[in-house]
Amino acid sequence: MVNAILTPPVRLLVVDDEPDLESLIRQKFRKKIREGNYNITFAGNGQQALEVLDQDDGIDVILTDINMPVMDGLTLLARLAERDGLYKSVVISAYGDLDNIRTAMNRGAFDFITKPIDFADLEITIEKTISEVHKLKQGLEATRNLIAVQHELQVASRIQESILPKTFPPFPDRHDIEVFATMTPARQVGGDFYDFFFIGEDRLAFVIGDVSGKGVPAALFMAVCRTLIKATALHNDCPDTCLNYVNRLLCGDNASDLFVTVFYGVLDTKTGEVTYSNAGHNPPYWVRRNGTPPSPLQNQGGIVLGVMPEATYVKTTITLAPGECLFLYTDGVTEAMDKDRHLFCDTRLEEHLAQSCALPLDEMALGLARGIEAFTVNYPQHDDITMLAVRYKG
Repeated sequence: MVNAILTPPVRLLVVDDEPDLESLIRQKFRKKIREGNYNITFAGNGQQALEVLDQDDGIDVILTDINMPVMDGLTLLARLAERDGLYKSVVISAYGDLDNIRTAMNRGAFDFITKPIDFADLEITIEKTISEVHKLKQGLEATRNLIAVQHELQVASRIQESILPKTFPPFPDRHDIEVFATMTPARQVGGDFYDFFFIGEDRLAFVIGDVSGKGVPAALFMAVCRTLIKATALHNDCPDTCLNYVNRLLCGDNASDLFVTVFYGVLDTKTGEVTYSNAGHNPPYWVRRNGTPPSPLQNQGGIVLGVMPEATYVKTTITLAPGECLFLYTDGVTEAMDKDRHLFCDTRLEEHLAQSCALPLDEMALGLARGIEAFTVNYPQHDDITMLAVRYKG
């Protein structure tokens, strides 16, 4: 039974001033001692017991008498309560000594047995106490593991934040464009991503993506996707060619069966022309200033990346007028829910974009974030919320 509960040998500390008790216990448990299941240490009083514990932090169970010279059992229990030892104590007391037994239990004793000692009862009590110590150690180990996981998630969160651009304005010397982005993960790490970078002097690439799933696997896949897209785009600025190539790479080495939606566009900062390709992502909104309501771009893209290596992606071209912008987002925006499970939905998003079309992009995006927060009224966020806005200023 002991082997199934706690890794042997179980460490027992017997505290009693009766000289015959040590020989009786060694005789009673000789088989367990011989087989290496029990390792028993003896102390003549509470003070000696504390000295043993100072030298040996591997004690699992303490069996202690109450009436002893130098330091009695009740005082020992009080001193044990001041320590952080992973052990349990059992009191050995005279039959009918209920007041001391009650005091011992109040001071943290796990159980008690009475004198004269019934060794069959003692063995059962020891086994029960060992089981409790095992649970105590399992709980501590689970807590330590949880703390380690939380620390790793915090590190992963910082790494993820560090790989996404978050300095705005990102190009303070450029007066022909305006860019702002924000991401709020539903967990410590998310599967959404965004990026923007120049391909040459006058071509701004911008991308937003949403990986299936949540947590660390999605975050790792997100980092891979972002890296592949940027590395490919820097060598080929045609969006459909870029997505075709990245899709084949992801399909060829996707053991996790994750996939990602991606919208990738390139803005010509001299003309306002935007060439884009869509891989299953929510179509961005074209936000104008001439009174025309915000409208989603034509969705002529292909399926998500990472599923079908033979999938193909097409490109589409539009031209922004000076002051117009594209608002890219992930479905965490429109699918944010209130306590009655009502969605924020496309209508509220379009209303906000229409009302904020003339505002700086940071005010547009952060105002929308506040609107979502007010709508959900602290109802738990279930998906990453990511926004990327790009304005052509001419």
